Amino acid sequence: MTNLHDTLDRHISDGPVPGAVGLVARGDRTEVQAVGSVDADGTSPMARESIFRIASLTKPVIAAAVMMLVEDGRIALDDPVGHWLPELASPSVVRTPDGPVDEVVPAAGPITVADLLTSRAGHGFPSDFSLPAVGPLFSELKQGPPQPQFVAAPDAWMAALSRIPLLHQPGDGWLYNTSSDIQGVLIARVSGRPLPEFLAERLFEPLGMVDTGFEVPPGKLDRFTSYYRADPEDGLQLVDAPDGQWSRRPAFPSGAGGLVSTADDWHAFARILLADGSVEGRPLLSASSVRRMTTDHLTPAQREAGRVFLDGQGWGFGGSVDIEAIEPWNVPGRYGWVGGTGTAAHLTPSTGTVTILLSQLALTGPTTPALMRDFWRYAADT
Repeated sequence: MTNLHDTLDRHISDGPVPGAVGLVARGDRTEVQAVGSVDADGTSPMARESIFRIASLTKPVIAAAVMMLVEDGRIALDDPVGHWLPELASPSVVRTPDGPVDEVVPAAGPITVADLLTSRAGHGFPSDFSLPAVGPLFSELKQGPPQPQFVAAPDAWMAALSRIPLLHQPGDGWLYNTSSDIQGVLIARVSGRPLPEFLAERLFEPLGMVDTGFEVPPGKLDRFTSYYRADPEDGLQLVDAPDGQWSRRPAFPSGAGGLVSTADDWHAFARILLADGSVEGRPLLSASSVRRMTTDHLTPAQREAGRVFLDGQGWGFGGSVDIEAIEPWNVPGRYGWVGGTGTAAHLTPSTGTVTILLSQLALTGPTTPALMRDFWRYAADT
């Protein structure tokens, strides 16, 4: 049987990926391998403690933080968010998804906390990026691949968002990404604290996630990987170096894709979702909140409309939920997501399994990279 090191190395020694860290845990048994280098020049070997831009693996963390506020009694799932986010109190909706952005109708109902958690708030990416209402998400909000230093501060970002009509009525359609950024602003406003501070106190410090945050401090830059994209003609192109955009705190801490982390840190987070929200006997989330996070909330039509992202699976709070065994690794109930920077993390409550893969090569489209597929196949076979 192929081992984890060889599974990763196959795509690094003879492939385009500079390096990767893979973690497969089942119960008390954890296997971790670090292969390759932190950069394309091979200056330093990859290590278990290497820090990565985890991109959309931020989304489940943010959803868990929202559920903490729900459990605190500060907000409720059916609450309209306009009380804390007045910019979204009276949204307009494009008359038809493919229609002009200036042909709008009033929203039939308010956007709720649950709409944000399930990515059905009406803002976000559909399968067709050419729709007129999608353009402002890139130009005005800087949605897309994370660029933390280029995004406006939360109040200005929300003001820009308020001028962009919804693509669907609240609760109707699943749309990708933007709802998680809005959740980050919601957390800050409800708690009265900056998002990084709330996450540090309520999640990162209790879980020992010492290397997770929205920036990498100077003393840890030697463990921070470089980030690349593949160019068919020029090979690997450097997108961000360790002293680049994550070397200082951004004005807008992105709940959709702004965190950096390590394999062990994200594993610590995954364990609370496998242990019904508890860490060392101390509850951080209730079992019912964990079940809500890891349960599919979409209708068949919503799953089909989001197929380019979801590949036929469902969506919980902040992450996908497998409902079909399409591939060997698609165990019904598996929860998690992938990040556009070359990252993936999933947990399966029925088997107690956690799989985490961190690399530094950007995804180029909806097709799952061969490295991820082989990693998931290895985890399913072990």
